[in-house]
Amino acid sequence: MAHSTPLRLLAAALLAGAALAATAQDNKVLNLYSARHYQTDEALYANFTKATGIKINRIDADDAGVLNRLKAEGAASPADVVLLVDAARLTKAESEGLFQPVNSAVLQARIPAHLRDNADGGGPQWFGFSTRARIVVYNKATVQPADVDSYQKLADPKNKGKVCTRSGSHPYNLTLFGAMLQHLGPQATEAWLKGLVDNMARAPKGGDTDQIKAAASGECQIALTNSYYLARLMRSTKPEDVEVVSKIGFVFPNQQSWGTHVNISGGALAKHAKNRAEAVAFLEYLAGDEAQRYFADGNNEWPAVASVKLNNPALEAMGTFKVDTLPIADAGRNQAQVQQMLDRVGFK
Repeated sequence: MAHSTPLRLLAAALLAGAALAATAQDNKVLNLYSARHYQTDEALYANFTKATGIKINRIDADDAGVLNRLKAEGAASPADVVLLVDAARLTKAESEGLFQPVNSAVLQARIPAHLRDNADGGGPQWFGFSTRARIVVYNKATVQPADVDSYQKLADPKNKGKVCTRSGSHPYNLTLFGAMLQHLGPQATEAWLKGLVDNMARAPKGGDTDQIKAAASGECQIALTNSYYLARLMRSTKPEDVEVVSKIGFVFPNQQSWGTHVNISGGALAKHAKNRAEAVAFLEYLAGDEAQRYFADGNNEWPAVASVKLNNPALEAMGTFKVDTLPIADAGRNQAQVQQMLDRVGFK
């Protein structure tokens, strides 16, 4: 009898442990590594959990931080889904073996072929869920839209001393330049990049919003930017932002040829995902109408699914445009070759 109490305690502990294990098994989880740093995505994740009961554990970092963590963790990584914000970064991660193929009829049907991975090997390894156009903004007092209505014209001698941009090595530019390489070929693309350098008003610096403000202030007159940076300013009620928008115009380049370059924010199934079914369910959720509307309304990105209706005044004000349907994966894979060209022409 002296041992009855300890035995009862041991039995109770074992039962409690078994109950916790069963509960952990019942509580489905998804481990998400995300380079999307937009507050509006919070509702996106909360609605997924509400709809499915799958809890999201999220690690936030910039793209480089996400990829470095995945590489350092190797097979021990808990990551199930990876979200990155540029095709150059997605193709880099794919080439480094950080993803695995996803065979999903839902994703194949919803996401256009030019906005997803097109490599051989058992199915796409990543999918674009939202798009942003690489547009040209200009100072309305000094530049005519006809002078900047194609990417090629940015290198025209008539625009000497007028152009500003962020670093040529930034993935947003690398992917655009990779697309130009596909369209123009190596020799013409390198000559075009040299023309861009020759036309710079100042050395590349800052982000895309800085380029817009520089064009408005007269520091330069022409700038490249992703569309959602302009849309943010268009939706702002701050007097300084309203003033910036009043001084600039914008164009969707190459409407008379192949169309305007669009980049993506996309997702992938991590190489060593432990919760594969939950991960695929999340990726399919991101392709659904509700999530697609969040991308548009929350962060001023166009949905990858064209049938989704917009409720965003800035995007609606920008209007419709011809999109370059060159496979974004091909543009992303050109980044190493493009970087060599940038080094040769002195594009910092």
